[in-house]
Amino acid sequence: MADDPRTLVSTDWLASHMKDPDLRILDGSWYLPAANRDARAEYDAGHIPGARFFDIDEISDHRSDLPHMAPPAEKFMSRLRAMGVGDGHQVVVYDGAGLSSAARVWWLFRLMGQNDIAVLDGGLPKWQAEGREIEDMPPMIRDRHMTVRVQNQLVRDVTQVSAASKLGDHEIIDARSPGRFRGEAAEPRPGLRSGHIPGSKNVFYSDLLNKDGTMKPVAELREVFTSAGVDLSKPAITTCGSGVTAAVLSLALERMGKRDHALYDGSWSEWGAFSTLPVATGA
Repeated sequence: MADDPRTLVSTDWLASHMKDPDLRILDGSWYLPAANRDARAEYDAGHIPGARFFDIDEISDHRSDLPHMAPPAEKFMSRLRAMGVGDGHQVVVYDGAGLSSAARVWWLFRLMGQNDIAVLDGGLPKWQAEGREIEDMPPMIRDRHMTVRVQNQLVRDVTQVSAASKLGDHEIIDARSPGRFRGEAAEPRPGLRSGHIPGSKNVFYSDLLNKDGTMKPVAELREVFTSAGVDLSKPAITTCGSGVTAAVLSLALERMGKRDHALYDGSWSEWGAFSTLPVATGA
């Protein structure tokens, strides 16, 4: 895989850049309750040297009832500044699953106009499998100002997604498992209907990954999308359960050179909760 400090970098790349003064590493691990994993506790027990913990649930919009919606720009800026991450830094974000929630942090940085961020391909599992160093020390923090310019074209709300569903002028791509997409498997969050946004296509995020949690090569990514019936000439809207794994799709589209993609931040947590919105089931 070609290392790209704006999308995806290998463990070799990270290991060779560990001493760069402007490198900042983030642990962006986040898990559904069913996983019975405590991301913060795992970080405290051991992380890639120098990594800071990026709390997806905390660095979010607490004015919303929906889970971890994108935070206001001021909150993002102040939280990152307190973590010593700011302008001029190359950021690498990883997670404890391989490649999952780290993509959400990547997307948040892009939303805030910060482009020098990459996801660690294969994440912490690959780093540890290769016998690389981890530590349990908190990092040294030096304050760094961050300039934020929100890129509104990268996010969609329920009204925009509803219009896109009706008009068919975008490809709405759902990252959830086929069972949840078809409405055959229950949603992990209580009170949500089962099924999918009418007209959406299903690309299960794990189908974009190899067995070791690394992302497939670009030609294979393209094949996964086209096999799912996605018309790559249309602008894309990615969605999932709560806007986390949708970002894996967004990252894959970016790797493929497709720039006209946005993420539906409310995702199924929002759509599935409103009885007035139509739901489709089956394939």
